[in-house]
Amino acid sequence: MLTLEKRPQPSKNWTYAAPLLAVVITMIVGGFVFAALGKDPLVAIRTIFYDPLFGEFASYSRPQLLLKAGPLILIAIGLSFGFRAGIWNIGAEGQYIIGALAGAAVGLAYFPDGSRIVVFPLMILAGVAGGMIWAWIPAFLRNRFKTNEILVSLMLVYVAESIQASMALNLLRNPDGHGFPGSRNLSQIPASANLEIFANTGIHWGVFTALVAVVVSYGVLMRHRFGFDVRLAGQSPRAAIFAGVNPKRLVMTCMLISGALAGAAGMFEVSGPAGRVSIDFNVGYGFTAIIVAFLGRLHPVGILFAGILMALTYIGGELAQLSLSLPGAAIQLFQGMLLFFLLAVDVMTNFRIRFGSKE
Repeated sequence: MLTLEKRPQPSKNWTYAAPLLAVVITMIVGGFVFAALGKDPLVAIRTIFYDPLFGEFASYSRPQLLLKAGPLILIAIGLSFGFRAGIWNIGAEGQYIIGALAGAAVGLAYFPDGSRIVVFPLMILAGVAGGMIWAWIPAFLRNRFKTNEILVSLMLVYVAESIQASMALNLLRNPDGHGFPGSRNLSQIPASANLEIFANTGIHWGVFTALVAVVVSYGVLMRHRFGFDVRLAGQSPRAAIFAGVNPKRLVMTCMLISGALAGAAGMFEVSGPAGRVSIDFNVGYGFTAIIVAFLGRLHPVGILFAGILMALTYIGGELAQLSLSLPGAAIQLFQGMLLFFLLAVDVMTNFRIRFGSKE
């Protein structure tokens, strides 16, 4: 007889081994999926995980790795504050979109004569404010009416997507675009013309901001009183109240932090790699960042490596689509399996398998 027995204390070994084991299982099961699609599983796995780093196009894909990882890390860092405290913001994609729209609107308002010294900081502030406003809504409703922040934040994603489509078709539409939806190319405005830190690499200030967020969040979570309150609230809400933690204030603060970083990620993306507001410029970074946050164990350093790994699946997936004619849905399935197997393996952190009859 096979039973699960709860451990007296969570296993530290399984805590660190679970993400690695989940990646290995995902590769194995993903290989079967690729084989079912008529592709060589070993070639597909190599194309996704090896070729972007050491393959023929590595000189191009390596800088792209940081470019893709930047928004994922930035959003996941923000989500980790709430997740650690038991506050489930699932709507980072909506906050990412609103932040991008707010930042793009400020940049386009100063087109084409705005000074970078003035416009670029205003774009950042607008992106952060847009994300915070969109995150404030589920936080306020939870504190005031005890609504479920999971459902509210998730539903607001679809509202944000509708606003995005409306902006691309109306207010932000390029007047010289011959009626096609989408804004002007933001790389043409002074605030974004020199967005790259290193020329011809695509690495922009959003990547640098993500790395700074890793360092700052580590200091806050591990060395600051606020980080202690977050961790205590996640482990024991009642003990947190006795320790003087204000639950409503904590909910609002964590949601605003996640919204601010998601909004900033959206602003950097729309003014950098995406280049313009379109009907579908968002590619699901807000949802993928949830996988990154849990794969990184909600730890800033872990999120850094998890973001790079997830970015590798994006770039490797694009190579696999081009070279092996794999459908894009197969790559999305591959990413989804990673979270599924992580949650499955994570059971072993708090439980051990017991064979035989229970005494």
